[in-house]
Amino acid sequence: VKGTLEVTKRSVTLTSATDSKVYDGKALTNSNVTVTGDGFATGEGATYDVTGTITDPGTESNAFTYTLNEGTLAANYDIQTVPGTLTITKITKEIVITADSDSKKYDGQPLTKDTYTYTQGVLAEGDVLTAVVEGTITNVGTADNVVTSYKVMRGETDVTANYTFGESVNGTLAVTKRSVALTSADDSKVYDG
Repeated sequence: VKGTLEVTKRSVTLTSATDSKVYDGKALTNSNVTVTGDGFATGEGATYDVTGTITDPGTESNAFTYTLNEGTLAANYDIQTVPGTLTITKITKEIVITADSDSKKYDGQPLTKDTYTYTQGVLAEGDVLTAVVEGTITNVGTADNVVTSYKVMRGETDVTANYTFGESVNGTLAVTKRSVALTSADDSKVYDG
């Protein structure tokens, strides 16, 4: 009586890495691929080309392809691929923009100040924050210097949405009074009627 020799396929699952980080202006990649299930037979295997990448907040598939090594026959395997996920979260530390203050004595000309400061140590390398500050006063008194808009750019790309902004702080523009002394003249003469 003849027996039967049967070789069945090995079940292999290839899974690319799942990874995450807080936005820092740099791409997130992870080229690791794990092999589970029955795995490859000794001396056999594959190489991987992991192409998943993400730079701004969100989630992307960590896509990859594989190429079986020489001598590894596809017919001997039941291979499934499972892409991991790459996730970048926005920066949660608040950026607070503060309009600068200024003052001067009244001189008939408007007082303006378009400069500002903001929370340091939050922006990713290469990102640049710009803000528009508007305020003016000419006569004696005070006026708010207000941050009216702002944006963060990475080169030509607007990445403002990658950051968390707190409420902007107004500056103060102040014009003070000029001190003026009016002195009438001193004079004298010998009596002449």
